[in-house]
Formats: sequence, structure tokens, C-alpha cells
Amino acid sequence: MSELADRLRSELRAGLPERLPYRLGVAVSGGGDSLALLHLMNDLAHDEGIELSAATVNHHLRAEAATEALWVSDHAKSMGVSHDILEWHGWKKSGNLQDQARRARYDLLADWARRNQIGAVALGHTADDQAETFLMRLGRAAGVTGLSGMSTVRDRDGFVLLRPMLKITRQTLREYLTEIGVEWIEDPSNQDRRFDRVKARDGLVGLGEIGITVESLARVADNLAQARDALDHFTQESAAKVLVPVSGDVCLDREGFDALPQEIRRRLLIGCIRWIAGGDYPPRQSAVDVALHAIKQGNGTTLGGCILVTKAQKTWVCRELNAISHETCDPDQTWDKRWILSGPSGSDLQVKPLGEEGIAQVSGWRDFGKPRAALVASPAIWHKDVLISAPLAGFGNGWRAEIVSKWPDFHSSFLSH
Repeated sequence: MSELADRLRSELRAGLPERLPYRLGVAVSGGGDSLALLHLMNDLAHDEGIELSAATVNHHLRAEAATEALWVSDHAKSMGVSHDILEWHGWKKSGNLQDQARRARYDLLADWARRNQIGAVALGHTADDQAETFLMRLGRAAGVTGLSGMSTVRDRDGFVLLRPMLKITRQTLREYLTEIGVEWIEDPSNQDRRFDRVKARDGLVGLGEIGITVESLARVADNLAQARDALDHFTQESAAKVLVPVSGDVCLDREGFDALPQEIRRRLLIGCIRWIAGGDYPPRQSAVDVALHAIKQGNGTTLGGCILVTKAQKTWVCRELNAISHETCDPDQTWDKRWILSGPSGSDLQVKPLGEEGIAQVSGWRDFGKPRAALVASPAIWHKDVLISAPLAGFGNGWRAEIVSKWPDFHSSFLSH
């Protein structure tokens, strides 16, 4: 074993959790980063008795992609690693290509991992990717969380992503591949300046003249990640003092909330919105600032698919009816991504929002203690135009509403994953 290979294996292991699942996956595009990861992970798998599998996503964006995926498959199998090619045909030639492709890639990898009982999937992101991400987010005036970059471990709705090479440079990995005699594929899109990441990569070249390098920016991102974690813990402690989850909504104590620092109030509000409405991205900072001002003034407003309602010295954060007015599903299926309603069997039953028509049929809703705006956006069982049940509005009629098991616990949701 060469000195370089020995060092890389040590750095890779340090970037992984101490305890690893028995089955691990590796996402391999065929580029230098992911191929180096495949070889390093294969060595680790042999050392630790782990069953390793690999997958390549063919996005069907280039004519060469299918041939390249087959090449990766043959290479993996020659190493004794099982390999699958995952296909994406979803590009409609509109919108943000890189964002859509990334989401599709993660969804395909998550499904692949679940089918094969793979506990986590390793990705080939490097210190260069971390530095480029930092620069792109800096250009968007991101705060501490955005500038802290990618995390080494991320739980994405129960799908665990590992990024063990965030402290290793792209150049070092290519030196390693050259040393072990492995070629890699160069994706021409990595030279396409239509993409912000390519512009950030080019920008790093000039910044090196003043001492700003891939390594220094990766260290800055790591420092900010530690600051983010500290803020997360203080935010979680503050949430326990001023926020109370009530049947899927959140009741906020305005006096205690106003006494907190601005950054913590911002994080608390964003946390409430994301816990209630879900979503991959938080609301825009300008919209959050408007909502924070409304809370301080005791006014109502909307934000990120939620409605803020003032009641005495409390502000309720609830799902907004307009955001889910057309959401429907059958009983025992997931409604609005987080609710499951179950109860007596029946034909032609449907889960829909309670709405104004429904709340007019629930005589005792005022005794339930929640704002009207919260109740009209709650799930209900309907038989055509007849309300059968509204469990979260005090009209159970043999039915119950439960949050799906994969939905995060409210207070733990304030910690970064």
C-alpha cells in the first residue's frame, strides 16, 4: 500500500460514522471523484466485512451517458462489486436542470437503497465541491446554515447520505487513481459555464492569488458547520420554552419569543414552517422578516404554505387552507405528506380539508381551543358532500388522525441532519 493510498483510506474512514450498516451503497458516475470513492470504499468494505453495492444514474442528458453507465457497471463488477443502472427520463427541458437532476438522482438512489436493504449510500463530494458550494451560497448572501456547506452525514426522509471525502481535494483523488492505474470519465458539462458551479470552479483559480483556496474555504465551511450546530442546539432549547406543538400545528408564546435574539427567532419560525408544511428549502429571508415583524406586532400573515394567527398573547402557526385546498386521498393513505386517517370501513370515502363547508357542520369546534384557520385546513373524512369525521376538530366519529411515523419529532427537527 502506497503512502498516498494509506492516507486517503485513513481520511475516508475519519469522514464516516464510527458504526456502519452491514450493507453500504456507493453512487458512481464514472468521474474521478466517484471512481476513487468506489475503490477506497471497496478496500474499507473488505477490511470491515461490509457488503458493498454500487449504482449509476443515467439522466439521459447526453448521448454518451448510456455507454458510460455500462462502462462503470463493468468496472464495478470487475472489482467484485454488484452494480445497478438507474434511469431518469424526467427532464422536460424547462426549469433548473441541475436542481431537477439532483432531486431525481437522490430519489432514484433512495428507492434503490430501500429495495436492496442498503443502510446508507456514499457520495463522491470533495473539498472542491464544498468550496464551490460555499462560493455559490456566498453569492446569494446565505447565512450561517447555508455557508456551512454540505454535511458528512445527512438523513433525507430516512435515506442516509454519506459524504466521507469533504476534506479531500479533487486533484488528490486523481493522483490516487493514476497511481493505481484507473482511468475515469470527464463529463463535458463540468466545463459548461451556463452552470453556476462551473463559474465558481473557475473563480477559485483567481482567488488563489490572495490565499483563498479549496482547502481554506472547506475549512471555513467546517468552522461554520460547528457554529451552525451550536445555534441549532440553542434553537432547540428555546423551542422547548416558547413553542408547543398541538395536533400538527404550533402555538407560540409571543412574550418569550420576542425576548430571544433575532437569529434564534428566525430559526424557530423557519423550523415551524418546515415541520408543518415540509419542503426542501426554507422560505426566502425577506418573507421571513415580514412574518417576524407581524408576530411582534400581533398581526397575522402567511408564509411558506402556513398561516400565522394571533390569539391573545399567542401566535399560532398552522397549515394554510389555500395551500392544500385540492389535496385529496383515500383513507389510510398519506394526506398532505404527513397525515394518515383511519377508521371504520366504507365506500366512496375521501380525505379532504375540513374547509369552510365542513367546519359549519362541526358545532363544537370553538371548544377545541384552536383557531378557526387551523381547523379548516385540517384533514377530514368526506362521503361526497357529507362530512363523516374531522378528528383534529373534535369530531372523531370513530376516526383518528395520526402523523406518519417518518415525520420528525417537533423539537428534534430543529437540529440539522
